[in-house]
Amino acid sequence: MRRRDREMPREFALEMIDKCSYAVMSMVDIDSPYAVPISIARAGDTLYFHCAPEGRKTEILKSYPRVCVVCVGDVKPSRDKFTTEYESAIVTGIARQVLKDSEKEEALRRISEKYTPSNMVHFDAAIKKSLHRTAVWKIDIADITGKRKKYGPDGKELKFGKNLSEF
Repeated sequence: MRRRDREMPREFALEMIDKCSYAVMSMVDIDSPYAVPISIARAGDTLYFHCAPEGRKTEILKSYPRVCVVCVGDVKPSRDKFTTEYESAIVTGIARQVLKDSEKEEALRRISEKYTPSNMVHFDAAIKKSLHRTAVWKIDIADITGKRKKYGPDGKELKFGKNLSEF
């Protein structure tokens, strides 16, 4: 990371993953990059996402499972500078398809609780109907970095170790 003054600790990066609205997963398709937005949920050092059991993403992951996942949040363009405030996390790891139904169900529960918590009363019925036709993948975090560019109320950039609550 070039801007070490904006690097944040691992815990920050994990929190960024937990609160991001979506992530973008990048893969290598033979000799070409390919990236897709995914809905993720985290359990410890593992990210989960779901998708259709077939398609370009699935074929790529089966042949070359190394991935990079990017999460960005709290984006706020500056009104008086040519810059943007943001928080981000970047994860690299190996994607593996989840084959055990109990792990698939737990992963889907985590994803559903994150994105549709008010609809969880219908979760069990949905699982019974569609678990067999839903693919679930997991990415064990091999490396993770977090970065932040934020300004305090005084207009000065917050550096590592400074929180907005300190102002």
